[in-house]
Amino acid sequence: MIAPSSVARVDKLKIHDMNVYYGAFRAIKDADLDVPDRRVMALIGPSGCGKTTFLRALNRMHDLTPGARVTGSVTLEGMDIYAPGVDPVTVRHRIGMVFQRPNPFPKSVFENVVYGPKIGGENDHAKLLECAERSLRAAALWDEVKDRLYKPALDLSGGQQQRLCIARVLAVEPEVILMDEPASALDPIATSKIEDLISELKRDYTVVIVTHSMQQAARISDFTTFFLLGELIEIGTTSDIFTRPRDKRTEDYITGRYG
Repeated sequence: MIAPSSVARVDKLKIHDMNVYYGAFRAIKDADLDVPDRRVMALIGPSGCGKTTFLRALNRMHDLTPGARVTGSVTLEGMDIYAPGVDPVTVRHRIGMVFQRPNPFPKSVFENVVYGPKIGGENDHAKLLECAERSLRAAALWDEVKDRLYKPALDLSGGQQQRLCIARVLAVEPEVILMDEPASALDPIATSKIEDLISELKRDYTVVIVTHSMQQAARISDFTTFFLLGELIEIGTTSDIFTRPRDKRTEDYITGRYG
């Protein structure tokens, strides 16, 4: 694996010697990666290369998959999220996840956003309303839904539903946001809004995004990691990966020779 040249920075996540298995099949092989704080890290590579598998390992989503197991370490500011005694629910509050397709609950817009805080024990309506407004504003959705907070979330457009799901993640005040192709099911206008939102979110959050679109990675990410057949091949600034890749396999993928 080719790593980036040393740059003075603070890393939010440190992944060391990670392997992910589905039964006997090793889907991720000896992965090492440092994710900078308050930056956007894009994960690129051909279909089936392990991008989503790697992403899901960053907040213990594989705990929910029968037969899956993860070895190695994922450290969030000194805490190994796979250490004995670490509560995966607590991990997922600190490392939230947005999925490929919008998945709002069959509840109102308001109930979707405050679901996490309510599960956490917050029942004061005024505080919940404040949380909902803050989260919806952060997700660039408040102006579009402020007059329909108590209407069904499923009545929103696809792009609005995805931003609602982002607001739902933000409501529990995470430190890291994982995104698995968050715009792949959206039209170009909705995709542009999601990309603009991601650029805003990195002011306060660390974002790791899986994308099949190299153009999207080039537009929104600060760092890019190239995966191939379960291996991290090259890591670098997005500019370097797209203009000066150091591994021929990265260059072949970037220039469209395969993938």
